[in-house]
Amino acid sequence: MQQLKTMWANRGDWFNSEGREQHIKDYITLANQLVWQRQVSFLGAAILTALYFDPYAIFTCYALVAITEMLDVILGRQSRSWDGEDPVMGGRILRRIARNTVLSSVAIGLFIVNIAFLQTSPGHFTPLFFLFSASVFAAMYNSQMVGILLLRLSVYAVAFLCIAFLDVVRFMPSFDSSIWLEFFTIIFVLYFIADISAKFYLSYKERLQQMKLIREENERTKAALEVKSRFLATVSHELRTPLTSIIGSLELINNDKLGTLPPNLKPVVGIATKNGQRLAALIEDLLDMQKIEAGELKFHFKPVDANDLVQDAVESTEGFASKLGIRVTTDFCQEDCKISGDRIRLIQVMGNLLSNAAKFSEEGDVVQVRVETIDDRVRISVQDEGSGIPSGARDCVFGKFSQVDSSNIRRVGGTGLGLNISKQIVERHNATIDYVSKLGVGTTFFVEFDRLHVDNATDDPSGKPLDHAA
Repeated sequence: MQQLKTMWANRGDWFNSEGREQHIKDYITLANQLVWQRQVSFLGAAILTALYFDPYAIFTCYALVAITEMLDVILGRQSRSWDGEDPVMGGRILRRIARNTVLSSVAIGLFIVNIAFLQTSPGHFTPLFFLFSASVFAAMYNSQMVGILLLRLSVYAVAFLCIAFLDVVRFMPSFDSSIWLEFFTIIFVLYFIADISAKFYLSYKERLQQMKLIREENERTKAALEVKSRFLATVSHELRTPLTSIIGSLELINNDKLGTLPPNLKPVVGIATKNGQRLAALIEDLLDMQKIEAGELKFHFKPVDANDLVQDAVESTEGFASKLGIRVTTDFCQEDCKISGDRIRLIQVMGNLLSNAAKFSEEGDVVQVRVETIDDRVRISVQDEGSGIPSGARDCVFGKFSQVDSSNIRRVGGTGLGLNISKQIVERHNATIDYVSKLGVGTTFFVEFDRLHVDNATDDPSGKPLDHAA
C-alpha cells in the first residue's frame, strides 16, 4: 500500500522539467523496441479469438489497435532528432505521448471488451487474461513516466470493470453465485496490477538515481584525473629545466672541465650525478605517462626494419650494460622483417626491455636479443639469465610504479613505469608484449608485430596512411 501511495504522490513528476527529458527519451526508445512484440501478441490474440467468435468484429477492433500502435512508431521516428535539450519540443512530444496513450489504451480496451461481449457464456477467462497481460506489460515497460502509466492503467481498469459487471448485468445472479466470486477476483487483480506497477515504477526511479550517482562520481573522477594530469605536467616541466642544468654542471665538474676535482669529492659528485640522471628519467617517464593518459602521445608510423631497430637499441644501451658487466648478443632475422611503427617510440620500448634485462642480471651474464619471423608476425625477444619472475606477478610487471623486486637492496633502481609505458606504446602499434619466465633460470620478454609486406606498406596498424602523426 505504501508503494501505491508513493507512486500516486509522484504522479506529477513527469510534468516537472527536471529529468523529464530523460524519462521521455527512455519511454520512446523502449516503446520503439517493443512495438512489434506487442503487435505479434495482439495479432495472435485476434487470430485465436476469431476462430471462436465473429471474425469481422474481432479484426475490426484489432485494426484499431494496430493503427494506434503505429502512432507510437511515427512519433519515435519523428523524435530521433531531439537531443533531449529543447524543453519546448519535449513538451510537444509529451503531449503526443499522452494522446497516443489514450488512443492506444482505448483501442486495446475495446478490442478485449468486444471479445467478452461476443462470449455469451459466463466467465471470461480469455479476455481477462489478455487484459491482464496488457496491464502487466504496461507496468513493466511504461514505468518511465508515472503519469502515462496511470493514464493507461486507468483505461484498462475501466475495461476490467466492464467485463466484471457484464455477467452481473446479464444474469443478475444471487450473491452465492460463482459470478460474484469472479467479480471480486477481478477487483483483487486490479489491486495486484496497481501494486506491481508501483514496484516497477519505484525500481525505475531507483535505477535513475543510481545512474545519476554513477555519472556524478564519473565527473568527479574525471575532474580529479584532469587536476592530477595538469599537476604532473606542470611539476615535471618545471623540474626538467633546472634539473638538466644541474646534471650538466655536475658532469662538467666530474669530468674536470672546470678544474681538477679533489679525489675525496669525486665519489660524492658522481653519486649526485647518477641520482640526478635517475630523477631526470623519472620525470621523462611521468611526462610520457601523462601524455598517454591525455591521449597526447604522438606517433609517426613508417616502415621500420626490425634488425636495424634492434641494432640501434643495443648500441644505445651498450654503455649501461657494460657498467654492470653484462654482455649483450644479437641474433638477427635472415628474412625481410619490416614492421610499421614509430622508430623513436620503439627504440624507447627496446631500451626499457634491455635495461630491465641488464638490471636483473648478474655480472658476467649474457642478454640475448633475437629477431625472428613467425608466420606473418615479427617477434623481437630479449632473454636474460636473471633470477626470473614468480608466477602471478603479471599485473605487477606491467603495472604503474611497481616492480617485482621492490626491496631496498636492488642493485639498480627504477621508476616502475617503463614496462607500463612500453605496453601502451606497443598496443598503439597493434602489437603484443609478454614474457615467459622460470625462477632461477631467467626471463624472456618479447614483442610481436604484424609483418609489413610490400602490398600493405601504405598503412599503419590503425589502417591510416604511413608517415603521419597519430
